[in-house]
This record gives sequence, structure tokens and C-alpha cells, in this order.
Amino acid sequence: MRHQSAAMARPNTATFKAMALAMLVSALVLAQALAAQARPESFADLAQKISPAVVNITTSTTVADGRGAGPIVPEGSPLEDLFRQFRDRGNDDAPAPRQRRGSALGSGFVISEDGYIVTNNHVIESADEIIIEFYEGGELEATVIGTDPKTDIALLKVEADNPLPFVSFGDSDTARVGDWVIAMGNPLGQGFSVSAGIVSARNRALSGTYDDYIQTDAAINQGNSGGPLFDMDGKVVGVNTAILSPNGGSIGIGFSMASNVVTRVVDQLQEFGETRRGWLGVRIQDVTPDVAEAMGLDIAAGALVTDVPPGPAKDAGMMAGDVITSFDGVKVPDTRELVRQVGETEVGKTVRVVVFRDGGTKTLKVTLGRREEAEGGSSGDESTPDAAPEPQTLMGMTLAPLDDDLRGQLELDSDATGLVVQDVDQVSEAFEKGMRAGDVITEAGQQALTSIAELESRIEDAREAGRKSILLLVRSNGQPRFVALTLSEE
Repeated sequence: MRHQSAAMARPNTATFKAMALAMLVSALVLAQALAAQARPESFADLAQKISPAVVNITTSTTVADGRGAGPIVPEGSPLEDLFRQFRDRGNDDAPAPRQRRGSALGSGFVISEDGYIVTNNHVIESADEIIIEFYEGGELEATVIGTDPKTDIALLKVEADNPLPFVSFGDSDTARVGDWVIAMGNPLGQGFSVSAGIVSARNRALSGTYDDYIQTDAAINQGNSGGPLFDMDGKVVGVNTAILSPNGGSIGIGFSMASNVVTRVVDQLQEFGETRRGWLGVRIQDVTPDVAEAMGLDIAAGALVTDVPPGPAKDAGMMAGDVITSFDGVKVPDTRELVRQVGETEVGKTVRVVVFRDGGTKTLKVTLGRREEAEGGSSGDESTPDAAPEPQTLMGMTLAPLDDDLRGQLELDSDATGLVVQDVDQVSEAFEKGMRAGDVITEAGQQALTSIAELESRIEDAREAGRKSILLLVRSNGQPRFVALTLSEE
């Protein structure tokens, strides 16, 4: 009996261990599932913690009232034209336009105990008076430290008797699509309000050069502009700036400027009262697949240099036709990213820029200038030639070499060379890619052109090299760009 009992005990022990292991595995799976589905039961504690740093902003502006003083008549009245003529007469007795006060509402948030406040530039633009209303009561008048219209950010300052509650910026690059976020502000002038949602998308671009928006479905309405977008740690990951809406109200598509863009702007505004962005000094365009094929690039990436005016890049030896593939050790996927990289780099810094040129790579050392000092260049005037000598048709375009008469019509330098486009077949690829009469083709296959015979030679060279297209450098209204045209089969 003892032997039998011992034999029976061993299976029972093994079975118990197996059951315990199975229960442990089930518990781990359940815990993971619960963690994956975890969501805050309430945002109340977080909202209570960060609300004191959020402010309402009221601005006042003096504007001219075009109506002026005088009698008011109903719209459509027979006397309306008479009174309009009387009002518009330029005599000395005519009443001067009246002044009236306009007001606007927005939001903002305190970023330091000594009273620095961040908001949108459009909230305070042209304001004569800026009043800050605090969550816990009280109002203070603010002064403008600096603004940056390019990112729509403004930095304000108030003087308070006691240290102010404030919030800190977080790392917007860690925000993932699907993460919870909270928007706070003054929607439609209703006072302090909280809304919650998720990050709907990242890296959205609206219209600005330096745009990097977080898209969220947290309710954002007029008056929320300038308010903060918080993560679940109470850090500011965005500044609520815009909404996409057919009716002016929230439909769940709001945009907040990413904090990693805002912090750089705020730091410069706080230190200098203005922005100081790096400047490379090139005109660029994206590398399309046909352009990449025409140049012998393996992938369609980088920024294609179309022109190098006097500036840092020219001083470093950069040339039109170079493709910038790396800037300061970071790969360049496209023109938008290059502009951001350059703008975020310190003025005066010497950086390594890798370019693709003549089938290989070359590293240039460029000392960056300041964009704000370089902006304001002019472009050429629009002009279309009436005629040009020796016109010939090639690749759907009627072309003629530049002569003194055409240079004068196009307001080009006396030493300008190239082929003038006199006409473009509207069913041709050239027309589809934007070629128009008045354009000047200055290069083909990244070599200068002076005659149609040279263009025909470049086309033949490209065919012999196995190219499917040829790259043309074209100036349209004075602005250069590259166009890749498919080579027809002979």
C-alpha cells in the first residue's frame, strides 16, 4: 500500500506544477491584455495639477472705423447714395474717421515662475494691450518679448509679486500615434476648459517652412489658440494652433505645433528677442524618381540644388546640380527636412555637407549664415519673347538659342547662354512637367548649353549611357529648377 501511495503521489505533484505554471501564464497574458487596454479612469488629478499654469489671453486693438461720424441710414434706402456722396467728399468739413476698440481672445501657458508665457503669434499680433487672466484668479498686463510668424509662436512676460505656477516642455518626438493627450485653453471665450483625445498623426505640414504639427482629435476651437497640449506626464508636447473645419468648430482635426520646434524658438526669443536661423544659401527641389534615374542616383532622396547665389554654399564650392544627401552628419530625405535641419543649426557653425556630383560623393565644409539677414531676394520679371532666331522642335518644345534681342526681352545678363522655349506642345511630357514659353534651358545632362546642336549631343550621350531620361536645368521667371524628360526610343 505504501508503494502504491507513493506512486500515486508523484503524478499528483507533477499535475500540480503543470496547473500552477498554466495559471501563471494565464495571469501574465491577462496582465498584458489589461495593460494594453489600460486607460485613465479620470483626468481630474492631472488637470488639477497643470491647470494653474494655463492662462486666458485678451487683447485690445485700436482700429479705424471707416464709417466715421454722421447720419446712419438703412441699407437700401433711397437716401443711401446721397449720404455716401456727402461722406466721401474730400472737403475740410468732412468728419474724421472714428477710432474703435477691437478685442480678441486666446490661450497661453506659463513656462517659468518669473512670468514668461507662450502663446500663438496670431493671438497677440498688432495688439495694443494684452491682458493675462490666471486660472486661480487675477489679471496682469503682458509685454511682448518676441514673435516668430513662421512658426506662429510668441513669447510674453508678466511681472508678478509672487512666483507663478508653471509647466515644462516635453519631448514631442516621443509622442506616438494613439497616445492620450489633453488640450487646455479658452474655447470660444468660455473660460478655462479641458478636452482629451489622442495623437491622431505626427509630422503634419500645413503651410509654413518649419511646420511640424501634431494632429489630435482632442476638441480644439477658436480661443484655444496658443494653449498647451499635454501628455499624461503633464508635459507640454504641443501648442494648439489650428483646426481643420468646414464650419469653424471642432470636428476632431486639430493641430498643435510640436514642442521640439517651439522650445528652440522660445529659447531664441528669450535670449535675443528674435529668431536666428541657419542659412545655407541654395535654391533646392525634391529629387523625383525620373530625376534620380537621369542623374544615376540609386534612390530618389536628397535635395537637388538648382541655383547657388552668393552666400555660404557658394563660398564652400557648392554647384547647381549637386544633390545634398547629408547635412551635419544627418541624412537628407527631402527638401523639407533639409530646410528644417539648416534652420535649427546655430548661425556661424561650420558643418559638413555631403553632395552627389558627377557620379560620386563630395564633402564640403560650409559655415552657415543667418537666414533672417539673407531673406528678401527678388525674382526675375515675367516676360515672353515674341520671336527667336532658328527655332527648332525637340521633345515637344520649340527652341531657339539666346541672342542679344532675346536677352533684352527676358532681361537677362549679356553673357547669359541657353535655349529659349518659344512654344510647348500641350500634349507633350514637357508641358505636363511645367515647361512654358519664356523658359530658358541653361543645362542638359548637367552641362551648359549654347546651341540646339549641343542639346542633341547631350541627348545622344544619355542614350548611349543607357539613360531613360535627360536632366534639364530650366529658369522660369528667373527661378531655376530641374526637369527630367523621357528620351524617346529611336
